[in-house]
Amino acid sequence: MLFALLCTDKPGALQVRLDTRPEHLAYLNRLNEEGKLAFAGPFLGEDGKPNGSLVVVKAETIEAARDLADADPYAKAGLFAGVEIKPWNWVFNNPEA
Repeated sequence: MLFALLCTDKPGALQVRLDTRPEHLAYLNRLNEEGKLAFAGPFLGEDGKPNGSLVVVKAETIEAARDLADADPYAKAGLFAGVEIKPWNWVFNNPEA
């Protein structure tokens, strides 16, 4: 099952994001290698700078998706003001369909 992790950065936390980015990318690469990552990328503000993330993961349950979200180095660094997790159905342009 797919889950969308809708992550919103705390205001003024861009430096936390930049400082933690290498660990975050390594984490996403590991999830990808394990077959747990569908896709991911940052949301951008009007200034073009990242201000959140969309990460779509493959997990058996919403609790397992929450565990993946909590293990993200961005989450551990306190970057996010909030993370909303929603079951998601990839209908169009799904390469696995």
